[in-house]
Amino acid sequence: MKLTAWRVALRIARRDALRAKGRSALVLAMIALPVLGVTGADVFYRSGQLTPSETAVRTLGGADALVSVLSPGIIATQAPNADEGRSGRSPVPGTVATPEQQKSLSTDATVLVKQLLPTGSVLIPVAVGNGGVTSTKDGQLRVSTAEADLTDPVWRGKLNLTGGRAPAAPQEIAATQHFLDEAGLKVGDTTTVRGLEGKPFTITAAVEYPGSLKNDALIGRPGSLLAPLADKRGDTGDRAVGKADDWLVKLPAGAVLDWPKVLELNKYGFTATSRTVLFDPPARSQVPYFVDQDRYQGENGMSNTVVVALGTVAGMALLEIVLLAGPAFAVGARRSRRQLGLLAAGGGDRSHVRAVVLGGGVVLGLAGAVTGVVLAIVSVAAVRPLAEMYSGSRFGHFGLEPLDLLGIAAIGLVTGLLAAIVPAVQASRQDVVEALTGRGSVKPASRKLALLGLLMVVGGAALALGGQAFGHRTTAVLGGSMIAELGMVACTPVLVGLFGRLGRWLPLSPRLALRDSVRHRGRTAPAVAAVMAAVAGTVAVGIYSASNDQQNREHYEARLPSGGVAISLGWSRDVDTRTLSQQADAVERSIPALGARGDIFQTHYKGDCRTSRECGSVDIVLPKERRCPANDPDVTQQLSPADFNRLSQDPRCRNQTYYSGGYGSVPSGDATVLRNLFGVKDPAAEQALAQGKAVVFDAKYLKDGKVTIGLQDPWKATATGASVGPGGVVAESSKPQTHLVTVDAVLTTAQVQAGAALITPETAQRLGMTTSPSGAVWLPTAAPSSSSEQKAIAAASKISSEGEVQVERGYRSQQTLTMIGLSGFAAVVALGAAGIATGLAAADSQRDLATLAAVGATGGIRRRLSGFQCGVIAAMGAVLGTISGVVPAVALRKVEALASGASGMQSDLHSRVVIAIPWQTLGLTLIGLPTVAVLLAMLFTRSRLTLGRRSE
Repeated sequence: MKLTAWRVALRIARRDALRAKGRSALVLAMIALPVLGVTGADVFYRSGQLTPSETAVRTLGGADALVSVLSPGIIATQAPNADEGRSGRSPVPGTVATPEQQKSLSTDATVLVKQLLPTGSVLIPVAVGNGGVTSTKDGQLRVSTAEADLTDPVWRGKLNLTGGRAPAAPQEIAATQHFLDEAGLKVGDTTTVRGLEGKPFTITAAVEYPGSLKNDALIGRPGSLLAPLADKRGDTGDRAVGKADDWLVKLPAGAVLDWPKVLELNKYGFTATSRTVLFDPPARSQVPYFVDQDRYQGENGMSNTVVVALGTVAGMALLEIVLLAGPAFAVGARRSRRQLGLLAAGGGDRSHVRAVVLGGGVVLGLAGAVTGVVLAIVSVAAVRPLAEMYSGSRFGHFGLEPLDLLGIAAIGLVTGLLAAIVPAVQASRQDVVEALTGRGSVKPASRKLALLGLLMVVGGAALALGGQAFGHRTTAVLGGSMIAELGMVACTPVLVGLFGRLGRWLPLSPRLALRDSVRHRGRTAPAVAAVMAAVAGTVAVGIYSASNDQQNREHYEARLPSGGVAISLGWSRDVDTRTLSQQADAVERSIPALGARGDIFQTHYKGDCRTSRECGSVDIVLPKERRCPANDPDVTQQLSPADFNRLSQDPRCRNQTYYSGGYGSVPSGDATVLRNLFGVKDPAAEQALAQGKAVVFDAKYLKDGKVTIGLQDPWKATATGASVGPGGVVAESSKPQTHLVTVDAVLTTAQVQAGAALITPETAQRLGMTTSPSGAVWLPTAAPSSSSEQKAIAAASKISSEGEVQVERGYRSQQTLTMIGLSGFAAVVALGAAGIATGLAAADSQRDLATLAAVGATGGIRRRLSGFQCGVIAAMGAVLGTISGVVPAVALRKVEALASGASGMQSDLHSRVVIAIPWQTLGLTLIGLPTVAVLLAMLFTRSRLTLGRRSE
């Protein structure tokens, strides 16, 4: 075709779009929706990715570097940004320490770091305490504590002032906004920190950590909070007294802290994040930390998982645009049949007819792409504050990448044009007489096409779910998912016919709607495919997100059963039984309906830990044949790193168990503790406990109906081998002597890993142990409110500063900005696409509604028929989309599991594929989407129809 002919075709398409504004708006919306979804997700992703400049500000504030003590006597390794990863290389046992190791062991850290940095460097301590408890409107609340001079601009960006003024006096303090909201306080109020009751602090400022908006923290002036608090509590240690492990560093003019200097600091056990390195990072091969990672991960590391995920999301989004836009242009072409027939009758050939339809694709595709991009930007800007608070992190910037936006708009235009190709070809092949008279033939669904579609579904699913195990993961997951979805589209006409067989059991209106859908498969199938594509994206994002959340939930270590309340002393030795009982009574008065109380005791050997620091510990012992050979306590010789790594591959070394709660591996208590602390409701276990047996929660400790407990004598020791001493010499080390006792035991399953076994205080005494009070625990029917928790903390602290009141509120879901954006925009696209696709189908069936009106059908019948027509399309699309969305979600989860296994994570929780189905979301999709479609269609269908001429 000549360029002049294309100009004419575009002019006709533009005029036709303006003349049929309603239909054009629906077509434009169908193209704009997926573009809006992809653009919104891109803006969220770009906004959450910090630039080097933003990373430097958030990490360093106005400083040039952040230097941290990893551990004296070891060689540190780190990523260029130490927050992204750091580790330490321990010295080889039996070797002489390097000069750097010797110096780091013998020199004060502050003095040493000043010696290593350029002369004239200024160090600003980043002082963080062990936390504390402070008064609130309703009681008390646990907070983290820190010190900073917020009048110094060096903190700006790392810790931002959002309200009030910076503290200027010792008794003035700043608080994070999240703490103020939780505590019911505001700037100008006072708060009292436990341990400093005589000196209330005035809150003069609200602050926030941009990367941690949900942090509950108090920030005092240097020297005004941490050291006085430590003196009152008798805490020891650098962190307790406010001595910093980290320093913000201001370098003298002209000095830089480049990567070679960072590597030098690593030799002394320091890590450093430098502004110079952030702006000019070294090659990956020059970073020892990355070299160690790549040795284990190779090409299948977690970074590749991100590429696979992004590639799959992008590819599925493009396919979605094509499937959504296709029915829009098909409906437009059918509505313009008479006009296209006149064009053919007036001498236009098939290329001219195709050009007119394709011209509509260009005009509406361009308008839809631009509209989608603009709406996405406006939508993200509107929901930005809510998204930031929900994710707990500020945007680095409002991420509008021009190339991304132009690319998405161009792809939307091109794929919209591609979606118009099939309708254009169909329009060019239509019979001129049929087009002018408005008649058309109904063709049966092709069984060969359906068979091909079924093979594509099976093959695509197999490729996505299994092919990525052999490499080329992006191609396998993306290609397989797209092939499976296209196969489902090919099966749609036949599936529509199968759905139609359900009509015999339905009332009049839904039966007519089903039969009409089967009779007009040409308009039904594309509309179903459009809804299917949108729902598939939503389901895929939902399953992937729910599975990630479920895996994190499984990794979460609860300290109590859900809703449980406890007062815990940890390892404190300063509280007697009477004081603990008084604190427990105070908690019961503050929180109503707690239920029965269980008193928890720690078990010891030879000594009362409340009165003597020299008390032996009690630990459960694995049978010899079940021990990890790399950690066998009976092995007295030191293992070389190579032998340790080799022995660590033994299956017995997997799934090491760690116990939460601070009660030791063998706490002591009665049946109430068994229920309230471990979540065990087993009458047989309670009976065995009362009979003097141990209740064991891990089968590997049980052998022949007994468990072995090791009692470590603190006053007797045996030599164990050599280690590197402070002077670099080889020194003999020792370990306490262990006595073994056995006790009859029963096995049960615990909800909470608060210990390996439980015995009663009487059994502990019989076995030669001593006990000391460790806490009390309750299990109410529902978790207490935050206000009640604050009152309980305040009431317990009035009796003793020891004792931490805890409420187990379970795992809290944490979503990233990118996942929030994907989920939100996927839902918007699914709802919008369902409504628009059904609206297009309804517009295409207006002639049928007019026929019903002509034969005397009431407005109610027409509304119900129109509603059920839309409901049928939405229901079929929802069912097929749900099936299609499972494939990419499961495939991506398998990629992550393989990457975790390749990275050396041996835990089954990491390497196994965790798939969680969000049943509520699926139920809402499968039931709510068709219901909404029915109601909206009935609402917008007019009771009175204007009968048009047959020629129309």
